[in-house]
Amino acid sequence: MAQKEPEELLELSSDTRGILEQHGLRPLWEVEDDFGNVIDDPEPGIWHWAEIQEAIDGIEADVPIAELPPGFQRRVAVPINRSLGNAISNTIYVGVQTVSPGETAPAHRHSANALRFTIDGNEDMKTVVAGEEFPMENNDLITTPQWEWHDHVNDSDETAAWLDVLDLPLFLDSMNKQQVFENHELERQPVTKTQGYWDSQYGRGRPADEKSDGEIPGPFEGKCEATPPYRFGWDEMEETLRQRADNDDPDRNDGYSLAYVNPATGKEPLFPTMSFRAQLLQETTDPHFHNATEVYFVIEGEGATHVDSEALEWGQWDIFVVPPDATHHHEPDDEAVLLGMTDRPVLEAFNFYAEAEPSS
Repeated sequence: MAQKEPEELLELSSDTRGILEQHGLRPLWEVEDDFGNVIDDPEPGIWHWAEIQEAIDGIEADVPIAELPPGFQRRVAVPINRSLGNAISNTIYVGVQTVSPGETAPAHRHSANALRFTIDGNEDMKTVVAGEEFPMENNDLITTPQWEWHDHVNDSDETAAWLDVLDLPLFLDSMNKQQVFENHELERQPVTKTQGYWDSQYGRGRPADEKSDGEIPGPFEGKCEATPPYRFGWDEMEETLRQRADNDDPDRNDGYSLAYVNPATGKEPLFPTMSFRAQLLQETTDPHFHNATEVYFVIEGEGATHVDSEALEWGQWDIFVVPPDATHHHEPDDEAVLLGMTDRPVLEAFNFYAEAEPSS
């Protein structure tokens, strides 16, 4: 894939550029070469939805998807950690992507694990993964496993927005980008499976006598159980979360929490490098710290997360990050639901993960 030089990149309007810089955001196509620049002391930070919305509206007005650099034909506003400069953390990349009515974000694939968490969608907004169209309705989480073709198609009359989450920063400093990304020969990959196919393969009934070899498709092979394409519908997830709140005691650090599990195994983590959970907070949690990074998206509600001496005050659709080793606790105003994301599986794989409560 030929990379464009910086001077060839699309110019944003001065208004959009100013909005991005003011709110600590950058467009995706301008940060790709900076991934993997590790920092020793990442900072806590928060990006409020009103500011993100202003930025993505500007990018949408300035940039048709068809004019973006090959391989990065995604219109994305990327939250930037103040001390990092290219992503929200050293291990987790988060961006807010939009596709306008009638647009297609062309098909490609990559070796990074990815997922989409729908912020503002509908049944006519679809992400196509491994031959199946997955509707993107509000709060749905859809996996895009390593080396699966995927494109995003908006057949509705409204702009759709979602959260992109990938493990890009983990390896892009040492990998050749020619190998990391591959564009499909077609703008849209062929739809070869009926809707619901992948869900049907990982429910209570499984194909008889079929055993997974655990290999990841494409040029990279692994021996872990690969994450399949899958859509976690929010209605079912929320119902299960509410049932827990009605019947169980909350965890004192995380409230009521449900993990998104790998459908192939029924266990955490969802990806070998990242774990995800839905959290229902109904009361203030206890302070604690750990050496994993945590990123949060506020699904609903308002409150504050206290990180060391800093209070991150959040509302619906805000994004915030808690860096490793920072003492933190959540304080919802009333009731709040968060999407929690963490790189804990990477640390656990090497037996490096640790957590504790602050000494009194």
